[in-house]
Amino acid sequence: MKKSSGSYPRVRVEGGGRGVVAQAGAVLLVETVRRSALDTAISAALAPWRKRRAVHDPGKILLDVALAVALGGDCLADVGMLRAEPAVFGPVASDPTVSRLVDALAASGPKALAAIRGAHTEVRQHVWELAGASSPAADGQVIVDIDGVLVLAHSEKQDATATWKKTFGHHPLVAFVDHGPAGSGEPVAALLRPGNAGSNTAADHIETAQLALAQLPQRLRRGRQTLIRTDSGGGTHAFLDWLSRRGRWLSYFVGMTITDAIHQAVLKIPKKAWTPAYDAGGTERPGAWVAEITDMPDLSTWPTGMRLIVRKERPHPGAQLRFTDLDGLRLTCFATNTKVGQLADLELRHRRRARCEDRIRGARATGLRNLPLHDTAQNRIWLEIVSLALDLLAWMQMLALSGDARRWEPKKLRLRLFSAPAQLVNTGRRHWLRLPTRWLWTAVISHAIVRLHALPNPG
Repeated sequence: MKKSSGSYPRVRVEGGGRGVVAQAGAVLLVETVRRSALDTAISAALAPWRKRRAVHDPGKILLDVALAVALGGDCLADVGMLRAEPAVFGPVASDPTVSRLVDALAASGPKALAAIRGAHTEVRQHVWELAGASSPAADGQVIVDIDGVLVLAHSEKQDATATWKKTFGHHPLVAFVDHGPAGSGEPVAALLRPGNAGSNTAADHIETAQLALAQLPQRLRRGRQTLIRTDSGGGTHAFLDWLSRRGRWLSYFVGMTITDAIHQAVLKIPKKAWTPAYDAGGTERPGAWVAEITDMPDLSTWPTGMRLIVRKERPHPGAQLRFTDLDGLRLTCFATNTKVGQLADLELRHRRRARCEDRIRGARATGLRNLPLHDTAQNRIWLEIVSLALDLLAWMQMLALSGDARRWEPKKLRLRLFSAPAQLVNTGRRHWLRLPTRWLWTAVISHAIVRLHALPNPG
């Protein structure tokens, strides 16, 4: 009787293979860099930091680290995975060279940050023009979601402190442009803060909003066509006053804390004033209602035109109620200056800011799970690298993918697209990457490359 050798075939392994490229699907990100002209913009912005007779361009070094982070890296040394494939990524600087550049940029402080962000703004506008109808501002409007994220630290790092969740680390504020239900989202601001920074610090929300608006095209930096959404952390007098200031006139949907005044106003709402709330698909949601209480509490010290809308719903099984909840129903409240639309539609629009949580989950999987450097100035540069990586992922999806692939999160993109192997074939002066026929997503990669090649060459 023949004995079984196991459930899997036995394969012998040896080194020395040639003509094989790992992470070949990353050519999608490389082509996105090329078509968006991000490489030339970053190189021009970081030209002051290039030393005489330097071999490696600072812009290329920074982009290489961003590419490594987009592929799943979480520290500067992970750029080595690009160094192993010069046919796809070109010459890649050594680890000491990368570290010296980050230190130099960190030492320059606001000057380096302004240079990187300025190049980012320029390229973002160009990418949105290339995207056309797929752009997040295709209809003349744009939505920016602001939220906080806790980044744990497992060692003593500068500004790492105890957080409000009794953990230890940092508490940055981030902002994302929402691509809607058919797409993902792209980061437009990342403000690094100590772990003990407050969730509702108005000055930090204002600074984050300023950074986010500076990343938008000039025509979208003021006016009702730009919507700012936050949770209750943004529900402060100072932040709402700033959003509503004359000459800025931004639209907003801002969560509000259920104060005693709001709770007393909810108690006075007649039963007939409650209207059914909508679920994510826009149909009536059983057990959830919305109502407006703008005329009930005293809003004389708040911005003119501000409306208060409350929602009550049956809590999910296992959910704990709060003292401010009503008769076993959970209460939430938000403020808006939008004057038109049914209450249920407005409440659903505010609730869709939950997509920002998906963006944060993707950011955690793309370099934001921990801050790998010690000094705060260095980690600010790291946040810009993470933003570049997330933008490359979002721009690649926006320009090259369609259907469900437009909504794939970074982990799924790495598993299905970027991790695809390929055979490198040199014929004449051309280099070809031949993807395996059996790879389930070869057609997706090939179609995406065709779409990227169809875009006009920059400059």
